[in-house]
Amino acid sequence: MTPIDLRSDTVTKPTPAMREAMAQAPVGDDVYGEDPTVNALQEKAAALLGKSFALFVPSGTMANQLSVRVLTKPGDEVILDSRSHIVRYEQGAAAALSGVQLFTIPTERGLLAPEQVQAAIRPKDPHTLPTGLICLENTHNAGGGSIYSLTAIERIHTLARSQGIPMHLDGARLFNAVVATGISAAAYAQYFDTVSFCLSKGLGAPAGSLIVTNHEELSLRLRRYRRMYGGAMRQAGILAAAGLYALDHHIVRLKEDHDNAIRLARALRSLPAVKVDLGRTETNIVLFDVPQQSRPASEILGALREKGVLINAVGPTTYRAVTHLDVSADDIDRAAEVFSAVLAT
Repeated sequence: MTPIDLRSDTVTKPTPAMREAMAQAPVGDDVYGEDPTVNALQEKAAALLGKSFALFVPSGTMANQLSVRVLTKPGDEVILDSRSHIVRYEQGAAAALSGVQLFTIPTERGLLAPEQVQAAIRPKDPHTLPTGLICLENTHNAGGGSIYSLTAIERIHTLARSQGIPMHLDGARLFNAVVATGISAAAYAQYFDTVSFCLSKGLGAPAGSLIVTNHEELSLRLRRYRRMYGGAMRQAGILAAAGLYALDHHIVRLKEDHDNAIRLARALRSLPAVKVDLGRTETNIVLFDVPQQSRPASEILGALREKGVLINAVGPTTYRAVTHLDVSADDIDRAAEVFSAVLAT
């Protein structure tokens, strides 16, 4: 039996219809700006987020790091949550590639409060380094798919604008927030100089991310640095076609993933050994604790794997399960039975 893979929404595979779109995609040399499918994807992404320009890049990490590069100068400081993707999973790239320092703030579920941002902004003083950028992540991966309120974003933007500080949104799972709240991607994006979002997570494409901006000068610099960082591709329309298909067909269906996450969270909450907060399962990520476990996490993960369920541990007693388009409601019910069998022993 095929394992039920709840490790991440990055494990999704292209659907048959997506593969067909990829096979039929017209292509050209994107370095020359001549790939029609890449161009169509960039135009669609810009329109969806209410921006003027978009750039297709291979990964979410590259999208974030290109944005940091064009919005800062060496010696700047970047304000962001201490568990953000840029801090935890991008290999120190902000320092190595852009020469910036990260000012990391511990938060509740990854969501920076306006008051925290205000306190972190450096005074304009020759004796201290300048705050060069503020980065938010929506939804927040380590926060369990948590969603920023539009009010909080607007208040942080007001602070940033008053100090002349640009803002970047790591919107890897932005469309999960869109589907969960009914707030449009453009409404979220309006407060940021650059926004990135991934095609290869809940949207189900095999690779690729987009960066959008309203500033032509930034778009030209993004393209230049994409080439410098090794992200310029040639006949990339084959990948872009998967992204176009995802944007056309896989946004609305994210609600199924959210429903399945709640379904799983409820099943886990019924187990005496498990602690899970249903109110914090806002999108497709379920965080849960097994606080009294006497076995190491590796042993529990191994027992689950043997019974056909794959998840990740994100702490000594904390686990993460992520729903996605390759996991059905029936799979969730099967997984719940496995959790019950493993965590009851």
